[in-house]
Amino acid sequence: MTPEEFRRYGHQAIDWVADYLINAESHPVVPKVKPGELTDSLPACGPERGEPMPTILADFERLIIPATTHWNHPGFMAYFANSSPPEGILGELLAAALNSNGMMWKTSPAVTELEQVVLGWLRQWAGFPADWFGMIHDTASTGAMHAIAAARQSACPETRSHGASPGLTVYTSEQAHTCIEKGAMSLGMGQENVRHVPVDSQFAMRPDALEDLIARDLDAGLRPCCVAATIGTTGTTAIDPVPAIADICERHKIWLHVDAAYAGSAAIAEEFRWAFVGCERADSLIFNPHKWLLTPMDCSVFYSRHPEVLRRAFSLVPDILRTKADPRAVNLMDYGVPLGRRFRALKLWFILRSYGREGLANIIREHVRMAHEFVLQVESDTRFERVAPTPFSTVCFRYKGTDDENRAILERVNASGEVFLSGTSVAGRYILRLTIGNRATTARQVDRAWQLIQESIA
Repeated sequence: MTPEEFRRYGHQAIDWVADYLINAESHPVVPKVKPGELTDSLPACGPERGEPMPTILADFERLIIPATTHWNHPGFMAYFANSSPPEGILGELLAAALNSNGMMWKTSPAVTELEQVVLGWLRQWAGFPADWFGMIHDTASTGAMHAIAAARQSACPETRSHGASPGLTVYTSEQAHTCIEKGAMSLGMGQENVRHVPVDSQFAMRPDALEDLIARDLDAGLRPCCVAATIGTTGTTAIDPVPAIADICERHKIWLHVDAAYAGSAAIAEEFRWAFVGCERADSLIFNPHKWLLTPMDCSVFYSRHPEVLRRAFSLVPDILRTKADPRAVNLMDYGVPLGRRFRALKLWFILRSYGREGLANIIREHVRMAHEFVLQVESDTRFERVAPTPFSTVCFRYKGTDDENRAILERVNASGEVFLSGTSVAGRYILRLTIGNRATTARQVDRAWQLIQESIA
């Protein structure tokens, strides 16, 4: 492709993106395709010779778009909704053009230093401790695995050379994301050594139950090494009592990790700081700007107050990458599994500068306001009930009928193509979830979701 052709097709692609962001609602949120349909429409073998870009762009619209679930659609209110605004898209474009690999400071000073600067901004905006070390991973699942690995290293220093001793145990609530269990599995600690702590009526971890499980494991000769608390659990956005959990962890010298993947972004708005009291005592914490801070996938922030433990767990430098030591040259490869690192901080930098703390906080405030308005609609209809608190922008509710009736409502609503909601099981009952997180979502889409829900009652 010549520079002139790149300009021509680049303008064409940008024009398509601009139109798409304006007209995302013209697409059904969830595609009306069957499994294997796209696969069958594509050639079984790749082309022997290159194809012209107009053909490729046409096939993008003809084949890919109809098979896409549109996360950038304002009616997307399933799971944890997110956004990819123009500012972040431009940052992603420029990162792709630079094609930097931030293995170490020398391989791309901008990757390393901008990452440290923007994570410092976020730390300040959220009110987290100034001495926390930060780095960016792809997702919270990767961050959780690194947190558990650091906990294992802290509890069992010989792990690095001899492998982990048996009997190391991890604790998290019954409502926690499966990434905690997956992290323990990936590190060879085993599912049998992950304890699911019972929750209270608000679906938050019970400190007394945690204390009992730890005491039992100690009596059995096991070694508790990590407790993972959650601020904003996946199913119900419950808030674990971090101060009480931190007391227990400090008493038993156990690593405390806080998973705030969804809700962590809310800390930049002062009125939500109450939910994060005690997090300053955590040994590690994660949250995802790609969930609620308008940053395109993927961008998950990992903080720890013990970077030296991460170095002991992961630093292994091949000769080809050895450099002269400099206290200001941070080599991020020393603090985790990945060697190659994308320039994720660039798109985050574009977002933080374009919106500012107040702009982002106002978007979060509006999402929470709309969620609370939706709660009022649910509670005003005697056929429905709210089944969990709504501290942020996720509403958990259900039709006062059978689980099958609630599943049927969800299927009918999502089949409309106008909105996309999700469901899950909580306390043995199937519930519906509406989460507001896309920058383009307005009261119109939320009201339409409620209308579709009511119309879907058989």
